Amino acid sequence: MDAVPDHTSFWPFVLYACAVVGLVVLMVGLSYVLGERHKARTTGEPYESGARPVGSAWAPRDLSFYLVAVFFVIFDLEALFIFAWAVALREVGWAGYAEIMVFIAILLAGLVYLWRVGALEVTSRHRPF
Repeated sequence: MDAVPDHTSFWPFVLYACAVVGLVVLMVGLSYVLGERHKARTTGEPYESGARPVGSAWAPRDLSFYLVAVFFVIFDLEALFIFAWAVALREVGWAGYAEIMVFIAILLAGLVYLWRVGALEVTSRHRPF
């Protein structure tokens, strides 16, 4: 006896997808019809915080700025893992506590390493890598 799959549960998804596409088309269409149109000379020029841009946007930057930003993102994500652990503290018990201590010790070792090699310095006089 072959069981016939029930396709009725698929229709709400199709209806939802059609509603989303319709809403997007409606919003884009209304913004095109009702939107402001002007052809001033400065319309296509870049505008940054009320100041005219000076120089090229492709000017070379020091790598250390990007390294510090990446390190911030990485350590920020680890803070998210620690927060998730704190939410589940009662369920994980002492084993979870020991695991998070190992995790934090590894994080601190990584931070100390980055500090010792000078990767957190934002000057170009010392290149860590």
